[in-house]
Amino acid sequence: MCCAGIALLQSTTSLKGERNKVGFTSRMRSCCMALLSMALLVSPVSAQQKVTLSIGSGNTGGVYYPLAGGLAQVLTKHVPGWQVTAEVTGGSIDNLKLVGSGKGDLGFSMADVVWDAYTGQGKFTGRKMPLRTLMVLYPNRMHAVTTESTGITSIAGLDGKRVSLGSPGGATEVMALRVLEAYGVHERIRKERISVNEAVNAIKDGKIDAFFWVGGVPTAAVTDLAATPGTKIRLLDHADAVDAMNKRYGPLYSRGVISKSIYPGMKQDATNVNVWNVLVVNAAMSDEQAYTIVKTAFEHKADMVAVHKEFANLSLEYQAGGASPIPFHPGAVKFFAEKGVKLP
Repeated sequence: MCCAGIALLQSTTSLKGERNKVGFTSRMRSCCMALLSMALLVSPVSAQQKVTLSIGSGNTGGVYYPLAGGLAQVLTKHVPGWQVTAEVTGGSIDNLKLVGSGKGDLGFSMADVVWDAYTGQGKFTGRKMPLRTLMVLYPNRMHAVTTESTGITSIAGLDGKRVSLGSPGGATEVMALRVLEAYGVHERIRKERISVNEAVNAIKDGKIDAFFWVGGVPTAAVTDLAATPGTKIRLLDHADAVDAMNKRYGPLYSRGVISKSIYPGMKQDATNVNVWNVLVVNAAMSDEQAYTIVKTAFEHKADMVAVHKEFANLSLEYQAGGASPIPFHPGAVKFFAEKGVKLP
């Protein structure tokens, strides 16, 4: 008996004396407890427990995949009621399409492709995506990989060769073609479009001569190639492409170096082109969810670094450096403002 029965119990108590008063008090206490339990069942905390989110990553042999897994683990563990999963995808382009269409919740991407998606150009011509940045992550390093046995020693030496530009749906192809264009050989290579894992196997089997891959270091697939007995990898220098790329496509790229200590068997450092990685969401994501994601990631950064060391680059400083080509989500702006970070 609950609210509707209280009045009846009150009238019964007045007729039947003190014993009924005790009975009424007991019943009223039970009623109130039942109402409290019902209130808790429909509370916002319970509603929050139904939150499920997906993170678009990339190939299993790349860096996005373990990074997405690390972030998913942290959010699932530390945000009550959230269940977050990392999804294997083709990479940046696939992730932006998923997030932009509302079929995915979060996505890792390179900044240059984010700009194309936001402005509706390149692979996204005529389809502007409603994207917002949550966090600037780390610099992505373009790898131009071959082996000593091919005799190729420069980007110009790729002329006429069989070269993988990365898997369909990834951003490697976009950046690789821009590098090749800067050296004037983008129309004179024999193009293949396969994942980094497939490219490693193909170069081992002599089916391709080189492959491009843009990602964090070390990339597991490239490490696998470098550690293959009888194989000596060579990373081709290409930092000289930066000026031409920025002149044509905007100030998105910077010069970098991949140290010879990163991959087994490298004889010298390799100069390369860098582009920043960002974590993006749909503009329609609630401010509360966006804020919670960013706050949780920064508060539990050590947990993510334990999954992959590229998360060590996650810093407040990089957020203010202008590395994101598109606006930050208001939820992210709120968190960074609390930390004293003034965004561009």
